[in-house]
Parts: sequence; structure tokens; C-alpha cells
Amino acid sequence: MSKIARTAALFSAGLMSCAAASPAAGQVPRRMFGSASSPLLKQFPRVLSLRGGAGPAGMATMAAEGSTVPAVTFKCRVRDEKIGGDNPFTWKDVTTDHIFKGKRVVVFALPGAFTPTCSSTHLPGYEKNYDAIKACGVDEIYCLSVNDAFVMRSWGLAQGCEEEKSDAANPLNPGNFKKVKLLPDGACLFTRGMGMSCTWDSERGFGERSWRYSVVVNDGKVEKIFVEGGAVMQNHGPDPFECSDADTMLKYLKSK
Repeated sequence: MSKIARTAALFSAGLMSCAAASPAAGQVPRRMFGSASSPLLKQFPRVLSLRGGAGPAGMATMAAEGSTVPAVTFKCRVRDEKIGGDNPFTWKDVTTDHIFKGKRVVVFALPGAFTPTCSSTHLPGYEKNYDAIKACGVDEIYCLSVNDAFVMRSWGLAQGCEEEKSDAANPLNPGNFKKVKLLPDGACLFTRGMGMSCTWDSERGFGERSWRYSVVVNDGKVEKIFVEGGAVMQNHGPDPFECSDADTMLKYLKSK
């Protein structure tokens, strides 16, 4: 059987299973496409994003207070002056243990470097309140986006963030920044593991990115999380920015 014929047969079987469910008028059958491992969904993985507003295939349940952050490796760039030249940087694998183990950390995640709200308000707000947030018992603040290390560095420099050129106390340095550290989740592994992956392909042509949120992580576990709109939304027109800002985070930390 040809690939086209095989696909058509699978799709037909899926339609027959929908008809067999015979939902009441105005209702959508809850198992319209079968299980996530069904042959139909394997042929059409984007169907997964239609099930209850869920995100891309492989995305975990949205993180909640008490949950453990995903164990992933971030592909980062750090300064190595031995290389010399105009671009003295080398690759470094930074794990979630390096970032979170034994520490109380604030992470705020956003849809993209160089985008309007992220550049005008979100990152500048945390950069401005960096010392005040750390004074509330926070070890470090990270800005995470589904962008690669090159883009994140360029964005930080364009934002006027001061580069850390020598101190290697933070695993992203030297070569990242003195205040808010920019954390590249280029492969979307951490974002998917947090259940925060969203697609804005039809809205902005972004493809897969992070939904906007902020989180306090205490020794690898979610202490507090602020998710814009209360849930991840796919191809959502508006990009809400109401609760993941620095002021909201600072207010929470001061209340503890």
C-alpha cells in the first residue's frame, strides 16, 4: 500500500471512530482522535495541539507549585581568552543542576529576544530590580527564551546589559552578564519540560516558543509560579503581560 493510501486509510478509520462515539448535539467527543499513541496521531502529530488546548507533542503537564523542574542541558557560550581574536568564545554545557541545585532562583521566560514587550518592559524590569530581588533571599535571576546562545548574547548587549568578562562564579560566565543572566533554551527542552511550549506560527510566524511566565525555583522545585492568563494558549492573538513582571515577583518575595 502506498504512503498516501495508508494515510487515507488511517484518517478514514479516525473519522469512523468519531462517528461511533455519537456525542450529544453541541458536544465534542472527548476521545475524538483516540489515544496520544494511536496510529492516526502518529501520522498527524499536530492533532495533539488540538486536544484540550494542549501544546506540541512531547510537552509535559504545565508546571505547578511543588513540581520538579525538568533535567536538561543548555548549550551555552562562555568567554575563553585563550582562543583570541574578535570572538573568544567556546561552547559549554550547563545543566539544570548547575542552575538550580541547592539554590533559590528566579526565572522569567518570554516569547523571544528582540520582541517588543520583552525588550521594553520584561527584561528591563528585572534588570532594574535585580538587587532588590536578590535581597529577598534569591541567589540568581535568569531570563529564558527559546533562542540560541548567539541571539541571547546579541540581545543582551543591545539592551545595554553589562557583560561579565572575567568572573566565572556563575556557570554562564564569563561572557554572559553581571545582573540578569540570559539563558538560551534553543532546543526548547526546558520549556517543553515545564509544559510551557506554545506555537505562534499563524499569528507571528514564531513556530515553537515559550509562553510568558515567571517562577521561583527552590533547590530544583517550583516554589511559586506566575503564568500569564493562567494557562498556556496556542496561536493566541494577544501576548498577555500582567503577572510575570518584576514588580509582581518582588511583591511575592517580600511577603515571604
